[in-house]
Amino acid sequence: MPGIAPYDHGVITALAPVQWFREFGRPPRILGLDIARGLAILGMAGAHIGETEAFDWFDPSTWTDLVHGRSSILFAVLAGISIALMTGRSAGPDRERIPSIRLQLIGRGAVIFVIGLALEMLNTPIAVILTLYGLLYVAVIPFLRWRPWQLLSASAVLALLGPSLLAFLNAVMLNPYGSGIGFVLYGTYPITVWMALVLAGMAFGRLHVERLRTAAVALGIGFVLAVIGYGLGGIGQAAGLAGGFSSSSFSDSSSFSDSSSFSDGSSGSVVSPPSGWEGYPQALTETDPLRAVLTAVFAVEPHSGGTAEILGSGGFALVVIALCLLLSRPLRWVLLPLGALGSMPLTAYSAHVVSVVLVAGPGGFFSSNAFWAATALGLLLLTTLWSMFFGRGPLERLVGRGAAAMAAVPRR
Repeated sequence: MPGIAPYDHGVITALAPVQWFREFGRPPRILGLDIARGLAILGMAGAHIGETEAFDWFDPSTWTDLVHGRSSILFAVLAGISIALMTGRSAGPDRERIPSIRLQLIGRGAVIFVIGLALEMLNTPIAVILTLYGLLYVAVIPFLRWRPWQLLSASAVLALLGPSLLAFLNAVMLNPYGSGIGFVLYGTYPITVWMALVLAGMAFGRLHVERLRTAAVALGIGFVLAVIGYGLGGIGQAAGLAGGFSSSSFSDSSSFSDSSSFSDGSSGSVVSPPSGWEGYPQALTETDPLRAVLTAVFAVEPHSGGTAEILGSGGFALVVIALCLLLSRPLRWVLLPLGALGSMPLTAYSAHVVSVVLVAGPGGFFSSNAFWAATALGLLLLTTLWSMFFGRGPLERLVGRGAAAMAAVPRR
């Protein structure tokens, strides 16, 4: 980790804790972003194993329900910011560095993808985000030299039109299914949603995210987006337009459903597959493209993949990030453990998934706020100690080596 040398040739020294408390999170590292990542990890753990009730503004005991959907969206926005920072920060990447950066992103994405597959093989009920997360590292390559306004424009187009377009295609093609489209388009993490969030994060990362003025502006913009998004969602719920083209039964703690059923994304009813053109008109009536499009616009439930969810939960994520940036200086000493957790999100996320299978067994499921609290405390303690004495997390080191290997010049 830059600026920290708590060990020499693998020998831990007694000065490590002192140096860590004095130097961790100092520039060029941005402590506020690490804190936000730490919150995202703890939120996803809560969505996986926590016991929550339906959210009610007037009942604080239900506020833990905010972790559902929003934690992974926070993670996605932060991914975009991280990509911007590692590819040139506010100045953007130099043209001559682009080939090397592309290869590094492919290497990072490949290692993250493989780690995601390994976690999925553990057969937990968790819809592991890392496989799509690895894909996103490759998907952003065409946008590396785009300016912030271009990134924001692309994000807005995807957010406003992407869900409706996917819902329309899903309806007119009578709920197509397959491993590819199930993974990328109509699963728990539709790429239209996540690319919109990642591109928005990249734009934010290019705008001097380390400045307090930028954080203050982001706080206001995030609040406005959240009001608009959740306002649209409220209108949709009042009009009976619930769900989305991704089944609203998906959540952070769910696994993928059997894709062999033909499910109507808006109502959950089963649609019989047509036998060619003869049965197409009746099947098209059952899928109801117009209602599917309207539902995709107003859907706000976690993982519904609707425009309202992208705006509302994306705005919520922006508010959280801005608050973390603003509070990271006056509350630095208090928030250091959370920053340590956020400095190794891949390691912490993977450790959490492994802990679930160790407790519940392969294919097992349980929910426990006590275990959620124990997970949070354990991760905070272990990541703080690891960061203090060893620096980067073990899986973060692995990803870095994969990126370096992919971009290395072959020896003759």
